[in-house]
Amino acid sequence: MDFSLSEEERGLQSAMRDLARSVFAPRAAEIDRTGAFPWDNVRTLAEAGYLGMTLPPRYGGAGASFVSFILCLEEIARACAVTAVIFEVHNSLHTEPIFRFGSEAQRERFLPPLAKGEVLGAYCLTEPSSGSDAAAMQSVATPVDGGYRLRGQKAFITNGGVADRYVVFARTSADADRRAISAFVVDKDSPGLSFGAPERKMGLHASQTTQVFFDDVFVEEDRLIGERDHGMRIALSTLDYGRVGIAAQAIGIAQAALDTAANYALERYQFGRPIAEHQGVQWILAEMATDLEAARWMCYRVAWMVDQGRRATTEIAQAKLFASTMANVHIPRALRVLGGYGYLQDHPIERNLRDAKVTEIYEGTSEVMKMLVARGVIEAARNGRTS
Repeated sequence: MDFSLSEEERGLQSAMRDLARSVFAPRAAEIDRTGAFPWDNVRTLAEAGYLGMTLPPRYGGAGASFVSFILCLEEIARACAVTAVIFEVHNSLHTEPIFRFGSEAQRERFLPPLAKGEVLGAYCLTEPSSGSDAAAMQSVATPVDGGYRLRGQKAFITNGGVADRYVVFARTSADADRRAISAFVVDKDSPGLSFGAPERKMGLHASQTTQVFFDDVFVEEDRLIGERDHGMRIALSTLDYGRVGIAAQAIGIAQAALDTAANYALERYQFGRPIAEHQGVQWILAEMATDLEAARWMCYRVAWMVDQGRRATTEIAQAKLFASTMANVHIPRALRVLGGYGYLQDHPIERNLRDAKVTEIYEGTSEVMKMLVARGVIEAARNGRTS
């Protein structure tokens, strides 16, 4: 077993760490305070070649591994969780389904602008009445001459209103089974497409989240991704990719909190010595560091499995479940190392606490992750396999 990163992966990780520390981290508190969408950070990522980084060079990408993408995402989240989720949605939820399931004509048309940062992408699956049960969606794409008429409403859409292009899922066969859903590429300026006001959230304030409305939006036939009525497979497969990214996001945020707590513990003196020398504080740091490292390697392993083309739905669910739980258990403990100062907005650990909470919710709640893990365990038992 070889747990080492390749030279290229280490290089990308190091370069992103430097970029995130020097550019994204200094801006993080301000964009959290103002809620202003961080276009400067998006442009920086585009100019450095990180948008579409896993795409082949012929589509404008760098041909990097999925492991490299996860390493970079973790470093971004460590500096600025908002920038991390924008980066993750653009790359794994919007760009990946077009690359993996789109036609060659669609790849040549849509992917290069995404890789260059000329177009920002979003992903529209969740609806007000269908979250965990995605197949219960009510949005409908009705076939008409030359394409489809799309009607419906999406909710909790990251990059909603700021993204230029959306991968949208809608029901296309009213009389078929509930999984007869299709995927489409829809432009922001399409007549009939509109957005709700940005949601006011606990954390990730500068990540714009909105409802998206489709009022007889015409979608050309050549914007159908893959086969008609087979979009649920695209949605679920894409979510697998995204869930690895959310695990990495949780890990990056938790690492930032651990960094803050450890540094403070060296600086803060009580009873004549740094609190880092007190056993109670040491145990908080030790337990957090241990679970953080376990989550990190679970995440890296499933990213490696993706690169190997291996089915990993169960393992991905485990990684997201463990990483998001780890962050939400340990960040409040790390905050206590700072005492009263940890409760103040002047310290980034307060922002870490708010930003980490959503990792237990979006792209599959922790309860859904448990369902997926249990399903994998039961399937293995039925087939006489052990995990």
